[in-house]
Amino acid sequence: MSDMETQREAVLAALDNVATRLADEKSYLTDLDSQIGDADHGTNMERGFGKAAEKSDEFAEMDPHEIVKNIGTTLISNVGGASGPLYGGSIMFSSQELEGGITAETSVAFAETYLEKVKDRGGAQVGSKTMVDALTPAVHTYKKSIEQDDLPPLTALAKAVDAAERGVEFTVPIKALKGRASFLDWRSVGHQDPGATSTLFIMEELLKTAEEYLEGDAERDAHAETAVERDQ
Repeated sequence: MSDMETQREAVLAALDNVATRLADEKSYLTDLDSQIGDADHGTNMERGFGKAAEKSDEFAEMDPHEIVKNIGTTLISNVGGASGPLYGGSIMFSSQELEGGITAETSVAFAETYLEKVKDRGGAQVGSKTMVDALTPAVHTYKKSIEQDDLPPLTALAKAVDAAERGVEFTVPIKALKGRASFLDWRSVGHQDPGATSTLFIMEELLKTAEEYLEGDAERDAHAETAVERDQ
């Protein structure tokens, strides 16, 4: 993707897709959070990304990295609890990596910076039962797929989404070490982390959007597509 106008269109499409998905998943995320948190994750995520999507007309003349930065700013202002700075602040800071446009290289840099800022802000590592458990394997897989395996970005992103799905599964049997869930100690075992889950949903919508704009193979692992147990 080299044309700036196309990149702008893709970023705005991704924002709309993410906002719609999180609105659809509001009740599910809230239910997950009610088991180990404050029961507000679904509401917060819907509100934050919904407010950002409402600003699409304002973003329409911005460069892609400016749109991403403003999405982050909007999330900080509208997402409550720890999720505001974790999602919004990290997105805003990482947007600088896209100043040269969205390429395979800059997208890897964005993903790595985003992961590091999330870890710095939240103090979580893999195994803490947080969004980091989904984000870390996804970012590492994406980086390896691009830089070592020389795969097309769309294929790399599909593999990253599969890795995030496995990360969500990983949160179920472990004890929470960070966040509100950590207060439950061993009672947090057996519950899926809502932050890891919303991270997966966001990545799935990024992949959905990328399929419209990039060439490559986006086929996902058959196991990964059904890995997360859900009550509909």
